[in-house]
Amino acid sequence: MKVHHLNCGTMHLRGGPRLVCHVLLLETDAHGLVLVDSGFGLMDIANRGRRVGPTRHYIKPALDPEETAAHQVERLGFHRDDVRHIVLTHFDADHIGGLADFPHATVHVTAAEARGAIHAPSWRERLRFRPAQWAHGPSVVEHSPDGEPWRGFAAAKELDSVAPGIVLVSLPGHTRGHACVAVDTGTRWILHAGDAFYHPGTLDGRAPVPAALRAMEAAVAYDLKQVRANHARLGELHRRAEPDLTIICAHDPALYERMRAG
Repeated sequence: MKVHHLNCGTMHLRGGPRLVCHVLLLETDAHGLVLVDSGFGLMDIANRGRRVGPTRHYIKPALDPEETAAHQVERLGFHRDDVRHIVLTHFDADHIGGLADFPHATVHVTAAEARGAIHAPSWRERLRFRPAQWAHGPSVVEHSPDGEPWRGFAAAKELDSVAPGIVLVSLPGHTRGHACVAVDTGTRWILHAGDAFYHPGTLDGRAPVPAALRAMEAAVAYDLKQVRANHARLGELHRRAEPDLTIICAHDPALYERMRAG
């Protein structure tokens, strides 16, 4: 499975570092193209107040049409309709804004995340999520990862209906149904951890995590205690240094550039 690393949304966090929206574009043998997350989309640029919401004043997204997955897919020589599936880590706007640019793609998410965003949100979740992002009526498939172990994570599910070698790993905390997405490239696995962590220093301790990132992570966490437990689990996996595994997150520009460089 060939993997393209895309930045689908540069952000300039107020009082903090530059961030990216690290999206994976997968070329599968028989199932077309698959996106892992979608970053910001063209409709976010056209209607940023309704679709991104007040958080745009804090994260200050560039909202550049050239950074959208739609335009990047086309620059790679594909058509938008070649994207058959989109696997989401969670429903925050900077991860799902591009859904409407691929209206025929099937969207895959955990059942817990769909419940928290679409079916039965709490008052905090109603403030957090933007229904305009799925107002185009995408086909959403809900998954319940509940028993296929993967690298020590008990709640995982291989998405055979999408393509062999794509595993949805439940890791709630940042949101109610947040998940990681593991991808088998043939020579190694990439674990896209979404927003389970924001900075590599969280896992290896080599550099301090910027205060603005720590503050944002705590402010938006659905379950902060679980977020910190996830840090410990991912840190332990990182320290095992398994040669066929690379762990990335959604927003760190250094990790993105390293993966893009190959």
